[in-house]
Amino acid sequence: MTRSRARPTAYCAALALLAAGCAVGPNYEPPDLTVETVPDQWRTTVETEMQADTTDLEMWWISFNDSLLTELIRRSEFGNLDLQAAVGRVAEARAIRGVARGGYWPDIVLGGAYSYQKLSENGLQGAQAGQPDDGTGAGASSLLTEPFDSWSTGLSLSWEIDLFGRIRRTVEAADAQLQASVEDYRDVLVTLYAEVGSAYVDARAFQTRLDFANQNVAAQENSLELTRDRFNAGLTSALDVAQAEQNLAQTKSTIPVLEIGLEASLNRLAVLLGEAPGSLHDELQEHAGLPQPDDKVAYGIPADLLRRRPDIRQAERLLASQTARIGIATADLYPTLTLGGSLGLESLEFDNLAEGSSVFWSIVPKITWPIFTGGKIRNRIRAEEARTAQALAAYEQTVLRALEEVQNSLVAYGQEKTRRDRLFEAVSASQRAVDLVETQYLSGLTNFQNFLDSQRSLFRQQDELAESAGRVRNNLITLNRALGGGWSPSQAEVTAAAAEAETPPPPVGGDK
Repeated sequence: MTRSRARPTAYCAALALLAAGCAVGPNYEPPDLTVETVPDQWRTTVETEMQADTTDLEMWWISFNDSLLTELIRRSEFGNLDLQAAVGRVAEARAIRGVARGGYWPDIVLGGAYSYQKLSENGLQGAQAGQPDDGTGAGASSLLTEPFDSWSTGLSLSWEIDLFGRIRRTVEAADAQLQASVEDYRDVLVTLYAEVGSAYVDARAFQTRLDFANQNVAAQENSLELTRDRFNAGLTSALDVAQAEQNLAQTKSTIPVLEIGLEASLNRLAVLLGEAPGSLHDELQEHAGLPQPDDKVAYGIPADLLRRRPDIRQAERLLASQTARIGIATADLYPTLTLGGSLGLESLEFDNLAEGSSVFWSIVPKITWPIFTGGKIRNRIRAEEARTAQALAAYEQTVLRALEEVQNSLVAYGQEKTRRDRLFEAVSASQRAVDLVETQYLSGLTNFQNFLDSQRSLFRQQDELAESAGRVRNNLITLNRALGGGWSPSQAEVTAAAAEAETPPPPVGGDK
């Protein structure tokens, strides 16, 4: 008798050992992108720049040689609310992964109960009908028809043996999802740093344009005063005075527009730092000029994007997670072995609850196998396979978009630098023209209209130069962001979650 009672447990252990390492569904392999998708080199490069080591991308803002920009980026890491939300998503994914890993272990529940009850005579008699007389008489049964107490306490156990890897695939999916959330954090970090840099450059560019506007206002006020003096002396007409007034008013009208842009840039920068709009006005009120970045771009080769871009890394991890879900759905085609049991104490008298005669126990191995479900399981598998195909397409599309962004950024950065250099030459020539025309006007060798035209041209080209200089720096920031710059494997605290996710699960329930 003892030998036969031990058989269920022995069978369960044997099945668990036989199932060790067995996991249905496809094993994930990272996608192998073709040369057509990821070329060996960029079609466009920045010919005038020095190609730096890609490790410089980790802290690209250092090359801008602006201590305040570096300080603002550091503050954004601690204050930005989008980044805090990303950290929360990592914590959520880590907790969900913990839930999945808990499937390797049995569920053990401790419980206790007390009841006060009375059985009906008809129910008790019906239950005893046809039973042989045990010689005790009706006295015992009559006692049960009286109200009585019942006490019980004990443990109940339920343990799914992972015969076909359903639990392991669930953990595999949760691991990849956790890693994807870490890459999401890094992607938010990359985007945040780029936005902080761009907002800072915009603010400095607006300040530079305001400086040019104020300089031209001062120069045109002097011209107006000179014209009025010449008019009072009878050397020029009232038309020259009116044109000078019109030119000055037109220049002044650009200042409010530039002030609006400056205000918006400063407010945007404050929000990125997690601060109230307007909090940075005093800190950035000094017109320090645009940052002066080093003359180098760490663009590397296209294949570097697969290792650097967090959004590509995230898409690949999401693909891995979705592939594991095919195995989870496939496991429903196979038997499920659950080991159940209970151990406890039960007595009609509380004082007798701790006695050996109050002990009860049970072992309940259970196998379930869905042999007919109307095609639901097969269709769930097909649905997961379709989602995996979508995840693969999303991954490849993410790679293509990343390549597009880098290529466009390279072109934009290089061409805007050329435009800026030409505008600088134009400003220098316009300044010389203004000086010459003013001398000729005072000498009576040219009319006042030529003088006004040269002043307007100078201001327009100075404004375009300042705007282009800011755009060059913004394009460089965009290029660094497109290349995945702004994060380091040793930088973010959430990378510990990724390292933890790579730790193999315990050898329980058929897992390696």
